[in-house]
Amino acid sequence: MNRIQALFAHKKRDILNIYFTAGYPQRDDTGTVIRSLVAAGVDLIEVGMPYSDPLADGPTIQESGTQALKNGLTLALLFEQLQAVRRETEVPLVMMGYFNQVLQYGFDRFLADCVATGIDGLILPDLPLYEYQTTYRQQVEDAGLCMSFLITPQTTPERIHLVDELSKGFIYMVSSAAITGAKQGISDEQVAYFERIAAMDLCTPRLIGFGISDHATFTKACAYASGAIIGSAYIKALTAGESVEKTTRTFVAEVKGTIV
Repeated sequence: MNRIQALFAHKKRDILNIYFTAGYPQRDDTGTVIRSLVAAGVDLIEVGMPYSDPLADGPTIQESGTQALKNGLTLALLFEQLQAVRRETEVPLVMMGYFNQVLQYGFDRFLADCVATGIDGLILPDLPLYEYQTTYRQQVEDAGLCMSFLITPQTTPERIHLVDELSKGFIYMVSSAAITGAKQGISDEQVAYFERIAAMDLCTPRLIGFGISDHATFTKACAYASGAIIGSAYIKALTAGESVEKTTRTFVAEVKGTIV
């Protein structure tokens, strides 16, 4: 069983998934960030592949990606960094980025490196469902990787059911029709959307992302899904923090509500 599937099999609620941009703040911080997140008790880690043209990312993640590229991070170097840290942890690792950069790297080479590195899942928001279903699905599943697709408040029921069929890890529930970045709480309109999706009785676990930034929004999201995803708020903390280890420990404790 894939590590992501094993996670959702034994933990049904309050899953904390943290996204970070690889190679940020410094090029060689990737391993340090992952080790710090694991030590802080994060359940799932999304490794952001820096990209020069991120379609769905807000300014915080865009800026961190730009800096990571300036730092000299490449996909080849990233796989080396991940291979080293994978020996130390069994926490599921998901590569998140854009399909164009995967194609530039070479799709077969990318999958092979994911397998050799011990990556568990992929999130590629710009990969069309039809292309995945007809061209790439078999290779991804044969490699033992869990692909996760996104839905938004505007996604049609028909497409949601197809996403449910194709997503083998979790469904990434985008909380609103916006780019990434912290918002002010969760609105009644968002709650209605969460309730509507919950009522569809989908087969695949759901994690809510975009606009989740603190204990209050994390707890609220967890009431309507298996857990939540935090990205921009964590990267802001890293940017302002003294050290990766201390910043991560404090940030995760605050999100979980365990600060004493």
